[in-house]
Amino acid sequence: MRYLTFALGKGRLAKQALATFEKIGITCQEMKDKDTRKLIFVNEELKLKFFLAKGPDVPTYVEYGAADIGVVGKDTILEEARNIYEVLDLGFGKCRMCVCGPKEAQELLQHHELIRVATKYPRIAKDYFYNKKHQTVEIIKLNGSIELAPIVGLSEVIVDIVETGSTLRENGLGVLEEVCPLSARMVVNQVSMKMEHERITKIIQDLKEVLAEGGQ
Repeated sequence: MRYLTFALGKGRLAKQALATFEKIGITCQEMKDKDTRKLIFVNEELKLKFFLAKGPDVPTYVEYGAADIGVVGKDTILEEARNIYEVLDLGFGKCRMCVCGPKEAQELLQHHELIRVATKYPRIAKDYFYNKKHQTVEIIKLNGSIELAPIVGLSEVIVDIVETGSTLRENGLGVLEEVCPLSARMVVNQVSMKMEHERITKIIQDLKEVLAEGGQ
């Protein structure tokens, strides 16, 4: 039996994913060692391997078959647009992708004016403005604090992830439009889905049951 390999998005997502997997008997003790320098963690008994990756890299590992299964945010799946199967909404890491800005920017959105949009997610922003709103915009890619862009006049609005909205409020900004809801998703390599269909389908089925119980 070959190993099934999981790529988990680093940080809170990985912790929540492992807690969810434990409920269906998928465990990895090695990963609980906070001081470990290991990159790959193995459960010999179940023939499973795990590794942690930066969120945006998870779909890449899965597409190229370096991982059979990945756990990553929906925002990353949309932005990376890799050839992978999205098989399950894991229901944690919930937040929203939104168009945000000062109140006065609301009118620019309604009148389809040519505006500048700053974002870490150019693909998502472009898809939203061009394909859903049919509004021509100039998209500016940033890597750091996106909220800064409208405050210093780099852009009229931003497209960013909103959890509570407190950072926005503190900076005199608000949610103007919702692009899409986000949460952690399980993704699968297309070849693995065929080759390891039984094992992967069982994992998906077991997770679905656990998630349904949790939702009751």
